[in-house]
Amino acid sequence: MLELKTPREIEAMHVTGVFIAELLDDLASRAEPGVNLLELEHRARQLITERGAQSCYWDYAPSFGRGPFRNVICLSVNDAVLHGLPHDYVLRDADLLSMDIAVSIDGWVADSARSVIVGVPRPEDERLIEATERALAAGIAAALPGNRLGDISAAIGAVAADYGYPVNTEFGGHGLGRTMHEDPHVSNMGRAGRGLKLKPGLTLALEPWLAAGTDKIIYDDDGWTIRSADGSRTAHSEHTIAVTDSAPLVLTCQDHVAAPE
Repeated sequence: MLELKTPREIEAMHVTGVFIAELLDDLASRAEPGVNLLELEHRARQLITERGAQSCYWDYAPSFGRGPFRNVICLSVNDAVLHGLPHDYVLRDADLLSMDIAVSIDGWVADSARSVIVGVPRPEDERLIEATERALAAGIAAALPGNRLGDISAAIGAVAADYGYPVNTEFGGHGLGRTMHEDPHVSNMGRAGRGLKLKPGLTLALEPWLAAGTDKIIYDDDGWTIRSADGSRTAHSEHTIAVTDSAPLVLTCQDHVAAPE
């Protein structure tokens, strides 16, 4: 069931989104060679507690996981791209780190992911991250009233194709609002003009993620961390957005302009 949000509810989600943007800024500034992933996890916990927010990840237990997730952020390194379980790993120069987090404030959820390079970057990793960011921007631009869900998916997939990267469709974006996962599912590849018609008030998390060499994935023994099947590097970008009567609103950044009452 789709739940369309009012302008006031969208603004409440933006409050959560701004906090997430600030949290990811903080963690990105700390992601340096010699820093342990557990330090980033503990910093995220500290910021969430200080803000009075609630983690959407803690005790999350979907069908694909192994037991409840007992962390507040996903931290995925190099060939790991989704659901990375924070663990005792010290970041190294040129590591590619993807950070994904969802929290709730006053009952309203926002979800965002960002990939950063630790230390001195490799050009091929910069290109991979750029592809996810441009795919995300293209998906957001397609989130117009009257368009179809397939228009978003097609826009994301077209950018990946332009860069020459394959697209996995097992995991993608999703609706959200009162909970972290709501209808609809948003594939990172699709056909324009197909699917659900977009209406004002629809809130979505768009999240293109790519592996440099494959669309196949494997799971770590922890039952959570998803890696590229060929060991190639990966990147992940995500924003929470709202469809409005005009341009889409990005809720997980600080320069959002509120929808009119």
